[in-house]
Amino acid sequence: MVLYVTRGTDGSLCGREHCLVTKATIQGLSFVVLVIGVTAAFLWLLLPYYGAILWAVILAILFDPLRRRLEARLGGCRNLAAALSVLACICIVVIPGAAILASLAQEAASLYNRINTREFDLATLLGEIQGALPPFVEKAFATLNLGDFVEIRTRLTSFLMYASQEVATRALSIGQNTAQFFVSLGVMLYLLFFLFRDGRLLANLIRKASPLSGRHTDHILEKFSSVVAATVKGNIIIAAIQGGIGGIAFWMLGIQAALLWGVLMAFLSLLPAIGAALVWVPVAVYFLLAADYFRGVVLFAVGVLVISTVDNLLRPPLVGRGTRLPDYVVLISTVGGLSVIGMNGFVIGPLIAALFIAVWSLFSEEQLHS
Repeated sequence: MVLYVTRGTDGSLCGREHCLVTKATIQGLSFVVLVIGVTAAFLWLLLPYYGAILWAVILAILFDPLRRRLEARLGGCRNLAAALSVLACICIVVIPGAAILASLAQEAASLYNRINTREFDLATLLGEIQGALPPFVEKAFATLNLGDFVEIRTRLTSFLMYASQEVATRALSIGQNTAQFFVSLGVMLYLLFFLFRDGRLLANLIRKASPLSGRHTDHILEKFSSVVAATVKGNIIIAAIQGGIGGIAFWMLGIQAALLWGVLMAFLSLLPAIGAALVWVPVAVYFLLAADYFRGVVLFAVGVLVISTVDNLLRPPLVGRGTRLPDYVVLISTVGGLSVIGMNGFVIGPLIAALFIAVWSLFSEEQLHS
């Protein structure tokens, strides 16, 4: 450090002031670097369980109204209200999710075995479709450089075998890694209890520790909570309903692997402008081309009148218009999140997009008023 001393009427006072300011600046910067370094190390330490922490926060936000009602009825007993809220999460989310996952793994493995042993002959099925199609469709495939039906049949067979095996492998790996699964589940439930009990205190601590202004911090925290609730309620619940309706329709029509197709429809329903129609429309078209008009018409009716209208009917009351992102933003952020992060990306992707829009809207307001 170089100290410049200027003499004035009071001697070397200016030099001492400069030294004190410089020392205070170095100490302040060092403390900021220390805070950033310790925070980064702590986040790195939590990284293996980020999924458990993420879902604990999501469930705490979603079930907070229930926790508030329980706390009011129990005379302000926060511990008992938090414990009952955790129990409700286990009964409503954890147990049904584990049961669906186990059934999905079993059904995916069964489908893979049927394809591998030729019990489910996809080549014959596609041959029947090819025979029922008019000639101009084959010409259209050739014009679009999609190959002939032999190539398409080979690709679809390989893809379906790979997809069913991948689903079965990933689902079964959770059961095989029992210790890791239960550790993550324990971390999630343990953290969830304290988020229920001390959530308001933690929110106040975040507000006090935030380097942003109070208005900016409150706006971002409110946006975070609303987007998490909107993403889960508006996407997961609606997707589960659409997938459930589609799976039940497939099961009643005697279509094999109905649960697997229902889960696939639910997954595709998370993506705006794509949806479950990518599954039920080709199946309905196949029934019509195969002269199975009853199943084709029923499946079309269920798809158009029920599955496709669920989103329009349920999204406004579940999500609300104030927290809704544009469909193209949801689509891009969801696909990007799934590609970069994995399954948790369908929540983290829209959340990052919403925070991006919120921060830039605040920045724009500040620029307009400056």
